[in-house]
Amino acid sequence: MMNDFKEFISSDELAQNLASDIALILKNSIDTLGKATLLVSGGNTPKLFFQKLSNINIQWEKVTIGLVDERWVENDSKDSNEFLVKENLLINLAKKAIFIGLYVKGINAESAQSISSKIYENEFEKVDVLVLGMGTDGHTASLFPNNERLKEAYDLTNEKFCISIEPTTVPYTRMSLILKKILEAKNIILHIEGKEKLEVYNSAINANDIYKYPISSVLNQTDKKIKVYYS
Repeated sequence: MMNDFKEFISSDELAQNLASDIALILKNSIDTLGKATLLVSGGNTPKLFFQKLSNINIQWEKVTIGLVDERWVENDSKDSNEFLVKENLLINLAKKAIFIGLYVKGINAESAQSISSKIYENEFEKVDVLVLGMGTDGHTASLFPNNERLKEAYDLTNEKFCISIEPTTVPYTRMSLILKKILEAKNIILHIEGKEKLEVYNSAINANDIYKYPISSVLNQTDKKIKVYYS
């Protein structure tokens, strides 16, 4: 299945279009079901898009926002994705949204897998929009290349929502959604910027090696079209 690739001339244009498109999906879900759900990723790339989205007028009190993955650090740490979302998205009009984090205080990520999974099963059984990022190593969510837990994370019979990951190339243990739960979202968006990431994206599509390029596990499956926003 060919993915829907949209290229923009600047980060600002991308952020505005992505924010508008997501707000429309959320609004339609609220109009139809009375509520909407959004899962987002961390890193520097989504900051501008978060800020644009926070200023769009929808019924934010009916939107529940969560994370695709989290670094296992205190949720007031500047290295946490929760902190990033609260500082850049849960502001302006969007401060009325409900936020559900992945981090469980006081226990390690491995022990928290079941707790985080149950919380997210209850809150995000149906996800309207899920936004992924991608690293220059081809990782997405916290699914890192050649990691020993990838086989379990890719197992489409896995009943858990989340898996703890110990990366070997970056700091911090992580909690990540498994592939099955990523692919169950109604709308899946990949947001990438810069020529280096475009080269990785093209390599991931052409190589189709889900262990070398975890993003391939999302891009090259045949059940769901992925919307790619690039500048």
